[in-house]
Amino acid sequence: MRMSRLHAPTLRAAPTDAEAVSHRLMLQAGLIRQSASGTYTWLHLGLRAMHKVAAVVREEMDRAGAQEILMPIIQPAELWRESGRWLDYGAELFRLRDRHSREFALGPTHEEIITDLVRGEVRSYRQLPLCLYQINLKFRDEIRPRFGVMRSREFMMKDAYSFDCDEDGLTRSYERMYEAYGRIFARLGLDARPALADSGAIGGSGTHEFVVASDAGEVTTVSCGECGYFANLEQAEVSDRGHGGAGGGEGDAIGHSAGGNRPGGGTGPNLVSTPGMHTVREVTDFLGVAPAALIKTLLVTTPDGRHAAALVRGDHGLATAKLARALGVAGVELADAAAVEKITGAAVGFAGPVGLRDVIVVADHAVTAMGEAVTGANQDDAHLTGVRPGRDFSWDQVADIREVQAGDRCPECGRPLSIGRGIEVGQVFRLGTKYSAAFGASFTDETGAIRPMVMGCYGIGISRTVAAIVEQYHDKDGIVWPLTAAPYEVGVVPVNDRDTEQERVATMIYEQLRDAGVEVVLDDRGERAGVKFKDADLLGWPLRVTVGARTLADGFVELRERATGGKRLVSVETAVAEAAAFVRRA
Repeated sequence: MRMSRLHAPTLRAAPTDAEAVSHRLMLQAGLIRQSASGTYTWLHLGLRAMHKVAAVVREEMDRAGAQEILMPIIQPAELWRESGRWLDYGAELFRLRDRHSREFALGPTHEEIITDLVRGEVRSYRQLPLCLYQINLKFRDEIRPRFGVMRSREFMMKDAYSFDCDEDGLTRSYERMYEAYGRIFARLGLDARPALADSGAIGGSGTHEFVVASDAGEVTTVSCGECGYFANLEQAEVSDRGHGGAGGGEGDAIGHSAGGNRPGGGTGPNLVSTPGMHTVREVTDFLGVAPAALIKTLLVTTPDGRHAAALVRGDHGLATAKLARALGVAGVELADAAAVEKITGAAVGFAGPVGLRDVIVVADHAVTAMGEAVTGANQDDAHLTGVRPGRDFSWDQVADIREVQAGDRCPECGRPLSIGRGIEVGQVFRLGTKYSAAFGASFTDETGAIRPMVMGCYGIGISRTVAAIVEQYHDKDGIVWPLTAAPYEVGVVPVNDRDTEQERVATMIYEQLRDAGVEVVLDDRGERAGVKFKDADLLGWPLRVTVGARTLADGFVELRERATGGKRLVSVETAVAEAAAFVRRA
């Protein structure tokens, strides 16, 4: 491709509204342009990079025995109701009606469509195992799109689905995909570590997400430098749970109380005026106590509109995914101010467990182990002191619902844990029979018995992976593409395009590289050499071939590797072979 014809609208000034490095560089290098909040047009160079990532994914999916298909983006609401996710998925699901008032969703994922497809095609164990995948657009109505294509409303994704006869078959399919993911990210030059994760709205009994370390990532990770334990913050286990308190009970799903504790004897709590003090810091500073002496009561809403109260210590954060698992629901959201006031009779910041009615109460282990504590009083501008768990309030469930903190003990080896951030680029799920049972996707086994298929699903964010590569591979001058993801592999730059000999040699090298199958660009623009070099660095061509007057006079051109900055002179006659050999080493 000649740069004079290439649509690569680079920006000299960095966009001021871009939060992440990848967002800034992808805009500055002309890879993407925003069309609306959370939606982007992928320009030529960005699309080529995305196609390169997709090509690696396809090769490894095919190698793992998966077969590519293409499913519809518009999905009928009936299938989502059949799985029970029409409500459970929540506000992120784009819903629409056609001219006949039939309801549809724009697919954020394809478990419903694929299960409906397979239940109509597979009848016998002889047709299993089966693994199907697609690379397609997905849509999620993100409440806060950010970081460019890393958290967007429309994105490109690879999703694969396995169908097996039993759990042993699922384990084999899961391991094949797990290993394929390792090869994919290694080929793309990404250090993506598999972390224990929460399955969220997808469901299932076990999952790992592949995380690339990055301060711009929205995944908070917990790791142990001693034994290698690595988990998403929402999944990481608390090693030191304390004890459950006097009579603390373990409950089941939301709405099913296990009895829990019942208040015993002794003096009651003390009412203290705390005017306008809504936060832990404000209350504890005013009362002169440590945050660990306060119990936070957090009201949450489930997908079907019910409410629950989560109790965590004042110095701990609530892990909403853990809470959702304890309640047996797909997810929870913090209740809005109106709901809090209706349940507690007070504004946000004054909720407490004493006298709380009509909601299931889930207490963290650390709360049940507390002595006297401070809580909200369920009335405006007031808190209670001297509150004793198990004496002054009851709970319905005890569960690990708090976030792990730096310095907490590793659940596997007991060493201190560290907290980091990362970008989730892929995730693998053990679905089991969650969808096959709901859809009646069954098969006849060797004995003639009818059994539900056992499923797994496996996703990779193709567009997000492009951004993750830019996050991991850049410097002060621009993008430093690994060869496997670079839009073009080699850039040929004549220093002075008005010099006929430079123009002739540069064109010859360009054409021979192109004919040899190398993805190459020729910067034939009438620009100063400095502009060409600056654009070559910004766009990140892995290898630059510079044709200049001084070196050409001696029969040489310069090869410069973008990643290392290393330069070397090679003869004009060997330049094509040397550049092609560089590309083949990828």
